[in-house]
Amino acid sequence: MSNQYPKASGNRQAGGGARPSGQGERKGGWNSAGGGRKEKDKRYAAAPANKESTQDNEQWVEESALKGDDEYLAGKHPVLEAMKAGRSINKIFMSNQAQRHLIQPIMEEAKARGIVVQQVDKSKLDRLVPDMQHQGVVAQAAAVAYAEVDELLARAKERGEAPLIVLLDEVEDPHNLGSVLRTADCTGVHGVIVPKRRSAGLTAVVAKTSAGAVEYVPVARVANLVQTMEKLKEAGLWIAGADVGASEGFYETNLTGPLAIVIGNEGQGLSRLVKERCDFILSLPMAGQINSLNASVAAGVILYEVVRQRAEAQKKRGVTPSSPASDHA
Repeated sequence: MSNQYPKASGNRQAGGGARPSGQGERKGGWNSAGGGRKEKDKRYAAAPANKESTQDNEQWVEESALKGDDEYLAGKHPVLEAMKAGRSINKIFMSNQAQRHLIQPIMEEAKARGIVVQQVDKSKLDRLVPDMQHQGVVAQAAAVAYAEVDELLARAKERGEAPLIVLLDEVEDPHNLGSVLRTADCTGVHGVIVPKRRSAGLTAVVAKTSAGAVEYVPVARVANLVQTMEKLKEAGLWIAGADVGASEGFYETNLTGPLAIVIGNEGQGLSRLVKERCDFILSLPMAGQINSLNASVAAGVILYEVVRQRAEAQKKRGVTPSSPASDHA
């Protein structure tokens, strides 16, 4: 593998066309003004029309009052990981038909943390999280707060690692975002950045798809992705975009330094301005008739190549590679 980084694209030059290996090549710090303000997703229930009975109406009032600024987590893994991560949980609703040996870990964790567990009919869980596979477990939890971009960089510094951040360019499918978060957790990514507009947010579907990884991978939400890329460059990171037809070989590119990887949306890939601001473009080899990969799959392939290259670099320096998953094992 070559030690040389590819030429920078757009208006930016990288040392006469060759990018040196190692960490901290860029100078400067992060200025978080204008992006990454902490927010919460809020859900509001609308009163159903033509109530057939007073009992139904009282039931609706009770369930609507639960929503407020909180959200519902559905499924065994998301609920269990939320508790382990210390997320504020008001109450857990458990199906009275759930098999005890499957829900025992949740019961034990809830008891240890003093969280109320209420046995309810499965139909109530269906109403709380319609169109979701809740596996007989639903939790009323505080909404996930978005992180600041400088918090993502601080995580890398605290671990003594070269920053590794994923940026999603208008990825609107919550299942894709959840899958990216799951892979990001497994590969030691320090955080994910999404734009405020035309992007999936941190919803219950994302939490379910991520299998609880949303509790461990901070997500920053920014007003302008292009401006954020420029600020990441000022903080010392190099920006690699994933796109079809790039001239740079994927496996021949040095990915061991401070890096931010940009993944495009499900249909159009990288937008023009985002692509122009990338220092270089990575192209995954395609041998079949379909010339593109799902966004979360592309992210997984690239991130594990980063893991492989960084592990090899550590071995050469005589350092024992660490496991990304060990941080919250």
